[in-house]
Amino acid sequence: MTLTDIRDAILTGDTTAVGDLPVPETYRGVTVHEDEAGMFDGMPSRDKDPRKSLHVDEVPTPEPGPGEALIAVMASAINYNTVWTSIFEPISTFKFLKRYGKLSPLAQRHDQPYHVVGSDAAGVVLRTGPGVHRWKPGDEVVAHCLNVELEGPDGHNDTMLDSDQRIWGFETNFGGLAELALVKANQLMPKADHLTWEEAACPGLVNSTAYRQLVTTNGANMKQGDVVLIWGASGGLGSYATQFALNGGAIPVCVVSSPEKAEICRRMGAELVIDRNAEGYRFWKDENDQDPKEWQRFGARIRELTGGEDPDIVFEHPGRETFGASVYAARRGGIIVTCASTSGYLHQYDNRYLWMNLKRIIGSHFANYRESWEANRLIGKGLIHPTLSKTYPMADTGQAALDVHRNAHQGKVGVLCLAPEEGLGVHDQEMREKHLTRINLFRGA
Repeated sequence: MTLTDIRDAILTGDTTAVGDLPVPETYRGVTVHEDEAGMFDGMPSRDKDPRKSLHVDEVPTPEPGPGEALIAVMASAINYNTVWTSIFEPISTFKFLKRYGKLSPLAQRHDQPYHVVGSDAAGVVLRTGPGVHRWKPGDEVVAHCLNVELEGPDGHNDTMLDSDQRIWGFETNFGGLAELALVKANQLMPKADHLTWEEAACPGLVNSTAYRQLVTTNGANMKQGDVVLIWGASGGLGSYATQFALNGGAIPVCVVSSPEKAEICRRMGAELVIDRNAEGYRFWKDENDQDPKEWQRFGARIRELTGGEDPDIVFEHPGRETFGASVYAARRGGIIVTCASTSGYLHQYDNRYLWMNLKRIIGSHFANYRESWEANRLIGKGLIHPTLSKTYPMADTGQAALDVHRNAHQGKVGVLCLAPEEGLGVHDQEMREKHLTRINLFRGA
């Protein structure tokens, strides 16, 4: 019995049968190797090539422990944390795995000389460990990437504050870019019936992250009429932030880097778009010095588009390259909410614009259990749509990660795992037809 038999049962719709099929002792997963962690030492980040560090290996199948589930992964997706893992920045993720492995005998399984990566997955439950009652073999699911222990008090108001909070597939092993994946059962959420496997796999991390960052009280608590400046508005995070802003009655100002990306934002419904390359913004004079005159020119352009208003909220994730401009551009009393630093972690900004104008910087990281569930519910109801632009086979995950590393992509880049081709997994064709234009908005972009 092989994974092919499990895949065939899923493809024929006999998902309840998968619980009776034996689970193979090994499976294929996308990995990085501990003995290669220094392979890019001394190279600039932009020159580090994920195709050289990401491998497809046959690895042992982990046994689900208490509160865990093993899923057959039909499709996954690329997030920037997979890029970081593949180029061993800012540190090798094997340091995360070693730290996690010291936590308990169960966690020790994660400390391996290989790291199966990936923080998104859509698939079918194969096995559940002791104490799992909500999910059963055959359930079609997606997985969010929050891994917490909840043994300390800090996480019980907000699971993201748990002292042992980790991102699955980045700070843990057995991630979603694989034929099988090991998750905590409380990571599981229902797959949307109107989406294909690859479409359902791509919102998870970025959709939940954007939801917390913009919508909830843990983030910017966005309200109707807010002007929201969104960097990278057609990218993995920004494409969901743009949708949340539009759905919530806010006014997105979408910052992009090409006419093609600007057009996608307009097709999403955004009217105010800045092509930063076409308008020639250069926020840094050189490696060490920023140019406040460029911040001012950028702020004036925003006010020109909004009828004189500065952003109530700045949706930040590029980091070093843009952060000075973001702090400057936010209105008096405004919020800069930041969740990443894809252009560099060491941010510089002029604190006078922050303290004298009573602005706030809010750090936001993924989403808690409740926020993840709510964000996924909006996907299931067709109120937020996947932004999948391209899908690769698992063997080409390195190229998919390179696309994201070099910003040569739109929206999300998907990866087929057990699914043999695109377009499978749809159960509600009527709902799909209703939203097909929005679902396909990023396709081929």
